Amino acid sequence: MLESIIAIVAGLLIGSFLNVCIYRMPRDISVVRPRSFCPHCEHPIAWYDNVPMVSYFVLRRRCRYCRAAIPWRYLVVEFFTAVLFFAVVHALGLTAAAARLCLLMALLVGLTFADLEERFLPEEFTIGGMLVGLVFACFVPVDDMIAHALLGAFGVHWTERWMSLAESVLGAAMPAGFLWLGGLVFEKLRHKEGLGLGDVWMMAMLGSFLGLRATLLTLVVGSILGSVIGFVYILATRKQAGTYQLPFGTFLGFAGILVALSGQQVIDWYVRNWCS
Repeated sequence: MLESIIAIVAGLLIGSFLNVCIYRMPRDISVVRPRSFCPHCEHPIAWYDNVPMVSYFVLRRRCRYCRAAIPWRYLVVEFFTAVLFFAVVHALGLTAAAARLCLLMALLVGLTFADLEERFLPEEFTIGGMLVGLVFACFVPVDDMIAHALLGAFGVHWTERWMSLAESVLGAAMPAGFLWLGGLVFEKLRHKEGLGLGDVWMMAMLGSFLGLRATLLTLVVGSILGSVIGFVYILATRKQAGTYQLPFGTFLGFAGILVALSGQQVIDWYVRNWCS
């Protein structure tokens, strides 16, 4: 019970900070100073009006000073982050593995909504997150066997820590490389940019946490989500399919969350039924 309460409170606080990042980072505003303010009237927000989720309802979704509407994203990000933290800690307890997965959840939530709202993937989350994922791999094993098999074929047998780091590096490099190459081919054929480097770095960040197999699964799931939902959205809103920019990072973010929480079961099922 105590672990769950800690997870929920931490998720709400981190979610509140993610909202600050989502708004400020695309505008090149420090996430530390100034203190929280209304984006409409720029009046500083008092601490009692800045309580995660609670203030949204107490203020009836309005700024106390200018009465401008508070975007729904603030409530959703805080709630979603708290639910994900609870799910992770409920499954893994207060462990280093849970800390790593909660960090990944926070990064993905931030990236998902930043790309959806601003078409912007902060490098602090993508490149910075990738570096943190590589460091975590030295202490919490990356659950994959691809690098083990490849290195073992050449007679290389490292310690568990170095093998985990190798899995993290491979997971970061290969899917990101595939995505970058695909974007390059598209650009050469269509003479316009089809994929931003932010998506490539986001894939590298995912790979550093999840390893190669789970990251490739994320790419497949994200591509399917993007194709289906994007097609329906473009039809419903009558946008130009050739010019409308889909937030691919948003679809990768949702796919990454799904795979991080349940992807290993999917991979195990596939290996058991199709690779045996």
